[in-house]
Amino acid sequence: MRPLLTMTLNDLRQRVRDRSVLIMGVLVPVALMVVMNLVFGGAEEIELDAVTVAASVAADDELGQVLVATLTEVDGLTVTVDEVAADDVRTRAESGEAQLGIVVPAGFTAAVTQGEDTTLDVVEGNGAGLETDILLSVVRGVTEQMTAGTVAATAGGELGLDGAQLAVLGRQVAQAPPVVTTVAGTTATEQLDPGAMMVAGQAGLFLLFTVGFGVLALVGEREQGTLARLSSMPMAPGLIVAAKALSSYVLGVLATLVLLGAGMLLFDVDFGSLPVVAVLVLSVVAAATSLMFVVARVARTSEQASVAQAILAVVLGMAGGAFFPVAATGLAATLLDLNPVAAFTRALGISAGGGGLADVAGPVGMMLGFAVLAAAVSRLVPDRGVTA
Repeated sequence: MRPLLTMTLNDLRQRVRDRSVLIMGVLVPVALMVVMNLVFGGAEEIELDAVTVAASVAADDELGQVLVATLTEVDGLTVTVDEVAADDVRTRAESGEAQLGIVVPAGFTAAVTQGEDTTLDVVEGNGAGLETDILLSVVRGVTEQMTAGTVAATAGGELGLDGAQLAVLGRQVAQAPPVVTTVAGTTATEQLDPGAMMVAGQAGLFLLFTVGFGVLALVGEREQGTLARLSSMPMAPGLIVAAKALSSYVLGVLATLVLLGAGMLLFDVDFGSLPVVAVLVLSVVAAATSLMFVVARVARTSEQASVAQAILAVVLGMAGGAFFPVAATGLAATLLDLNPVAAFTRALGISAGGGGLADVAGPVGMMLGFAVLAAAVSRLVPDRGVTA
């Protein structure tokens, strides 16, 4: 055990002094995160302009006043209601002074509560945009709820209720609060928001570069003859490979944790429970390290190993959401599930939604299974560097 730790620490010191791990494992991905956040960070944020509504409604029309007042209660949208004469509504809208015009007909409340047909005139203003569409949706929703009062009044009439009772029934149904309400919350939907997906994807992409520094050093030492000299020394078989694997694993874990932590601090993202995140990091680094050993076995030269490493990092990283979310179905979805970076980002989505260790068991099993399979392949495939 002591020789293994000694060789591992020596290899870690070499990687740190080389500065390549610091640059490619931390500085470059953080810089890329910052640039991508500046370019795409505000894409999902839509600013709504203030809206003016020209409304014609009688002061004593109860439901008409409720309809107009509802427009001023839309969250995230500033609405000013100007009550004008019916003849001025269209003029205000066409001139652009109002983005929406509404004419509530006389006797609107009586018609609704008694089950009679009535028409609500709505005029979109000149230059109307998304804000007007939102208000139109609100108007439709409110009038549909009021229509429910008409249906109730009609049914009450068929049951023999008198006019006063029908009026009360219609008003109660029209003004009743919704039976189903929605509240903001988070769930384990396996989906990260754009900022968190960017951080997780970049961490997965550059993880493959980070662990490659230690593993692929075997190829360079093999070319220089250093590996042969070390193998001739009196030490247990496989000790050199084990030391390279351990140092790469440690570098990968540290770099990934630093990137996720930087993302949480700089971009205000949350990946959920820290113990769960730690398990996910340990799992994905194991998969990445095993994959790099396959590259080290099949590459004849250090140049070939570097090219193969870059290709795998970009392909697996992009498929894992390093630059944009990737969704697929059928065979493509199955292939994505075999990608350890994609499994890592999916598991972070579960964790961010409040999931625990049991909830991420599937992605963790996939990553560990990938690590075992890649490790087996790295032992079975011929070492092309030796036979070159």
